[in-house]
Amino acid sequence: MAIMLRIAICDDEEKQIHQTEALLDDYFQSRPGLKGQVEAFQSGGALLARAENAGGFDLYLLDILMPKPSGIDTGRLLRALGEGGEIIYLTHSNDFAADSYDVQAFFYLLKPVEKAKLFQVLDGAVEKLNRRRSSAIMVSTPNGPRRVLLEQIRYVERVGRCMRYYCTTGVVDSQSIRVSFREAASPLLADRRFYLCGASFVLNFQHVAGVSGQIALLDNGQTVALPRTSAVDFKKAWGGYWLEDRNAW
Repeated sequence: MAIMLRIAICDDEEKQIHQTEALLDDYFQSRPGLKGQVEAFQSGGALLARAENAGGFDLYLLDILMPKPSGIDTGRLLRALGEGGEIIYLTHSNDFAADSYDVQAFFYLLKPVEKAKLFQVLDGAVEKLNRRRSSAIMVSTPNGPRRVLLEQIRYVERVGRCMRYYCTTGVVDSQSIRVSFREAASPLLADRRFYLCGASFVLNFQHVAGVSGQIALLDNGQTVALPRTSAVDFKKAWGGYWLEDRNAW
């Protein structure tokens, strides 16, 4: 069965949209195991309204130099909505590469986009999306085992004698644990997205939109207080995660 990708193109120039659509057509024709559902938007506002009212996309191809909101601001607002899709910036300017780190962009390409390079970046984004879609843990709950996707877990904390998983789909409580929290959380900590804060708290870097002092801002607007002794190390590790994630490409 072919993998379906939902892709949004956002560019204020219609000609650029058509060019990107043509490149995506070529990409999917050359990748028989993939299918794409592509929607185009000529403003960040239109894209944001679509994401808020009808759900977001797996992949966003965003121009940066657009009338307000810019591509960078659009990316920030998508993250604030809780959208975890991969963002690829396509732009004529190299001046905003550092800003793209703030929105956890997957890649930054200069126009005119080289077909081979775009295909390479798309392959990487697809591989990352597939890993995220399939990675999961089994949680023993009072109602029986439950499979929880790692990408859906925002954070986990110890509540009484159980582990409470705060997910994008709701809260999941485990049965009482008989080992240390760290040992119980080891399946999460084996994945580089997760970080142990203090003795009984694990955060998923992918859902952290920012860190200020001892406060972590999550992509749904929620704030989480970090233990004083681990806040500095957490911020450094969070920044390093996104830097390494980008430098891999």
